Amino acid sequence: MRAKKSWHEKLTATKGLPKIGEVNGKMSKRWGTGTMVIPAPTEVDALMKQVPKGRLVTINELRAALAAKHKVNLACPITTGIFSWIAAHAADEAAKAGARRITPYWRTLKTGGEVNPKYPGGLKILVRQLRAEGHTLVHKGKRVVVEDYQKALFKGLTNKSSPVAAREDERWKEVQVRKSGRQTCA
Repeated sequence: MRAKKSWHEKLTATKGLPKIGEVNGKMSKRWGTGTMVIPAPTEVDALMKQVPKGRLVTINELRAALAAKHKVNLACPITTGIFSWIAAHAADEAAKAGARRITPYWRTLKTGGEVNPKYPGGLKILVRQLRAEGHTLVHKGKRVVVEDYQKALFKGLTNKSSPVAAREDERWKEVQVRKSGRQTCA
């Protein structure tokens, strides 16, 4: 019987990543056309480690930085999210083993400033860590959002005025409109 892989092993398993490919088929309806990178888990972890105390980053900022690094139109939203989750669990695993410096995963938010309840410790621990770094949190139903998170975004990953970052934000807004079935006013 094979032993279960540790989070660190999952984080460092490259499996031939990163990979760059064309966006086509069903994906092009949702994300547009062009090229996309499927990042390596360690790339996502390295970006998360760059976020200093008191600053935040969202999955979209990570994706924009990865797209800019690889000179493509976008980074895969699914794998970027999964790899941030793996990086968070690997950091928690390292902390439990006595490591003092870990990836500050609580500083990585979901799109829209939402705290990711699937990160280690759950909302209770994540809220405590974010408040300790000076952030105000707001409950919106079952979700918890960092108030005015845009003001605390770390700009060191990528230039937010870059065309890649702007495209990522626009694509996310379009997807949200399609999901909700509502039209937005200009």
